[in-house]
Amino acid sequence: MPSSIDSEKHAHSASERIDFTHDADRDAEFGGTEARIKLERKLLRKIDLRMSILILIYILNYVDRNNAGAARLRGFSADLHLTGQQFPTLLSILYVGYILMQIPSNMLLNRWAKPSLQLPLCMILWGMVSVLTGVTTNFVGALLTRFFCGFLEAAFFPGALFLLSKWYKRDELGQRTAILYCGNIISNAFGSLLASGILNGMNGKLGHAAWRWLFYIEGALTMFVAICAIFILPDFPATTRGLTDQERRLAMRRMEEDAGVGDESETEVGQIEGMWMAFKDWRVWAMALGMTALVIALSFNAYFPTLSATLGYSPTITLLLCAPPFAWAAIEAYLVSRHSDKTGERFWHIAIPFLVGIAGFVIALSTMNTAARYVSLFMMAQCYAGFVCLYAWVSNTFPRPPAKRAVAVAFVNAFSQLGNIAGSYVWPSAWGPTYRNSYAITTSCAGFAIVLLYIMKLDLERLNRKLDREEEEQGVKRKGFRYIS
Repeated sequence: MPSSIDSEKHAHSASERIDFTHDADRDAEFGGTEARIKLERKLLRKIDLRMSILILIYILNYVDRNNAGAARLRGFSADLHLTGQQFPTLLSILYVGYILMQIPSNMLLNRWAKPSLQLPLCMILWGMVSVLTGVTTNFVGALLTRFFCGFLEAAFFPGALFLLSKWYKRDELGQRTAILYCGNIISNAFGSLLASGILNGMNGKLGHAAWRWLFYIEGALTMFVAICAIFILPDFPATTRGLTDQERRLAMRRMEEDAGVGDESETEVGQIEGMWMAFKDWRVWAMALGMTALVIALSFNAYFPTLSATLGYSPTITLLLCAPPFAWAAIEAYLVSRHSDKTGERFWHIAIPFLVGIAGFVIALSTMNTAARYVSLFMMAQCYAGFVCLYAWVSNTFPRPPAKRAVAVAFVNAFSQLGNIAGSYVWPSAWGPTYRNSYAITTSCAGFAIVLLYIMKLDLERLNRKLDREEEEQGVKRKGFRYIS
């Protein structure tokens, strides 16, 4: 079974078979270099426009996932008679279903090659389940709806990452991943504003509590957007509708040139073989463990309304105060990822935002001063700028074959959800309002992840030096594939 570096050697040798030496020759079928540049810009604009609906889907994905936190402020726990650790269990059970389904879903996506159907269909179903959460009357009912909501939501994010990696080159992927992940970050701001409006204006309407309307309205909105997505989302370059033959050939050629080998026939292996290739690569496990630690460090996300409430304002003001930190985080995430793409560097673009976040954790556990704690919330939220770069780094590190990449992306994301399960229990009410123990845990996890990812960076740089030596010995003039570190 080939290892990761063996796979890249194969990709590199295959690049000798695809003659990329003469730019004019390879651009001839597109009308020459200038014509190709114009066509490529037109292609990217077209694909970017169609991919943009992923941002809206991701916003709704996280709104549906995190609306329990807002509902908790308006009677959710009391109406369902929740006691002890039952509310944290409702948060964590979602990730059990989420973990179970991610790898099978991405394997199916790679085989079926119809993301324009698979992702929206799963979205329609999780919207239905979200609506059903609003009719539950006890802990068991809510537990079941939360589990199946996670089970169905699992298809979206790893599937979206895999879809992006099928269309965008490595120096384009970070920025697009950031734009997608901004949907997650914006959902924390948008979700709080939407929840504030619903919880304030819908209480008692048609005899239903405001928190039930929260699930009804947000679930229905999700299903509507899913139906629209069926007609907007692209499939893979070889199979999508809405492209001319020339645009399709260019889309496939771009991916060949990016890795030095085609994305399908020349590198593709069976789904099971791709799965074993991913599981046998220690770098996949290292990425998964590092991301899990960072997810625990980011566990404040689900409890952000609770942490904002420690500032001492009313429930409505508390929800409104949640929006600015995440609005800033979205802007920073885009800028950091764009700079990461331009410089071809990932590690420090991940580490620096989390070091700032660690400073925020320390401020929050050190003082109850209102201004200082609100500033610390901004510092915590901007950690997502680094987290976005990590997702791009995963796709960059395991580019070929597609079957391995599909499993690697899904596995790293699925494994990291163990951090969400653990993180659900990091913020018990008994530790409030200071939550010093919680902040100590998140600080430790962020520090551990930074050290682990630095080791990963050193290893990838070692592999790049090895590839440099091999090309120098072979007299290769055109630089081939290199890992981004």
